[in-house]
Amino acid sequence: METENPFVFGKAVEGSYFTDREEDAKRLTANLTHGINTTLISPRRWGKTSLVKKVISEIKRPDIKTVFIDIFQCKTEYEFYRTFSTAVIKQTSSKIEEWVEMAKAFLSHIAPKFSFGTDPLNDFSLSFEWESKDGTEQEILQLPEKIAQKKGIRLVVCLDEFQQISGFADSANFQKKIRSVWQHQQNVTYCMFGSKKHLLENIFNDKSMPFYKFGDIMFLKKIPTEEWISFIRGKFESTGKSISTAQIVKICEATENLSSYVQHLAWIVWYKSDKEVSDKNVEDAIDDLLEQNKAFFQRECEQLSDFQLNFLRALSHGITTGFSRKEVIDKYRLESSANVQSIKKALQKKDLIQIDGQAVSFNDSLFKLWLSRQPYL
Repeated sequence: METENPFVFGKAVEGSYFTDREEDAKRLTANLTHGINTTLISPRRWGKTSLVKKVISEIKRPDIKTVFIDIFQCKTEYEFYRTFSTAVIKQTSSKIEEWVEMAKAFLSHIAPKFSFGTDPLNDFSLSFEWESKDGTEQEILQLPEKIAQKKGIRLVVCLDEFQQISGFADSANFQKKIRSVWQHQQNVTYCMFGSKKHLLENIFNDKSMPFYKFGDIMFLKKIPTEEWISFIRGKFESTGKSISTAQIVKICEATENLSSYVQHLAWIVWYKSDKEVSDKNVEDAIDDLLEQNKAFFQRECEQLSDFQLNFLRALSHGITTGFSRKEVIDKYRLESSANVQSIKKALQKKDLIQIDGQAVSFNDSLFKLWLSRQPYL
C-alpha cells in the first residue's frame, strides 16, 4: 500500500496537518468562548482560516455552537444578507422543517423562498426581496441572536474574507448598520478575518471607521522556523523518510515561512525523495514550485506599470527601505520620490506589498523569489 503524502496545501489545514500555533489558538479559544469579538489580521497564506477552523472544531461545549461563513463571493449587501442568513440557519439546525420554521419565525418581513439542490439536507439557499424601510436588514442581522435565545445556546459566527464588505456600495453606512446591531447582542460572538491585510486594517484599526474597537485584534505572526523544523521532520519520520535540519531551513528560507507555501514545498520534497532527502531534491522542488506558479506571476507582471514592476524588482533584490534615495530611483528607473509614494499606494491596493512604517515587503514570498531570478538590466 502506497504511503500517503503527510503534507496538505491549497486548502485550510486541519487535524494532524496543522502546525500548532499554540499561543494563538489559546488566545482565540479564550476569546470566542468568553464572548469577545475578535479580528485576525495578517497577509495571505499565513494560516488564518486553518487556525479558526482548528479552534472552532475543538470547542466541544454543548452550550456553544459555531457558524462558519465565507463571504468572498459577496459583492453587494443583498448577497451578504442572503449568504449570512442561509449559513446561520443551515449550521444551527439539522432538519429541513426547522430551517423553514426559523426562517418564517425570525424573518417575518420577507417570506423567504428556499431553493434546494441535489442534496436537500445540505444544499439549499435562501432568496428574498425587501425594501430598506421595512427593517428586514435588522431582522437578518439579528438572526444569530434570536436563534441563540430560542435554543438557549451561545453562537460563535466566523466570517472569512470579511474585507469584501469594504467594496460594497456605501460601505461605511453598511458597516454602521451591522455594527449597531451586532454590538448589542449578548449571545453571539463574532470572529472576522480575511486575505487582504490593509483592507482589514482600514475597517478595524481606523478611528474614523464604524468597526473601530469592536473587539480584540490579533495580528498573526509567521510560524517560526523552529516550529517548522519539528513539524516537518516528524512528518517525514512518520512515513519512513529522513530530512536534515539544514534542508528544512532551506524550505523555510525559500518560502519565508508562509504556511501554505511551506506545506506545498515540503509536499513536493517528500514526493521527490526516497528514504533520505538530498539537497538536490530540495533545489528541484523549489524549481518545480516556481514553475507551477510561473504563469500566475507572469500574468501579475503584465498587469503592472513599468514603474510598479521596477519597484517590485528592487524589493526582490533586497531593498526594503529608502526607495526615494537617488541611487535607488536611478538604478531602478522609478522617476522621482513623489512617484515612489504613488507606486507604493498602488501596489498595496493590489495586495502585492505590505507597508510597516518605513519598511516594505512582499505579500507573496514565492513571487519575490521568482522575480529575483528574472534577468534585469
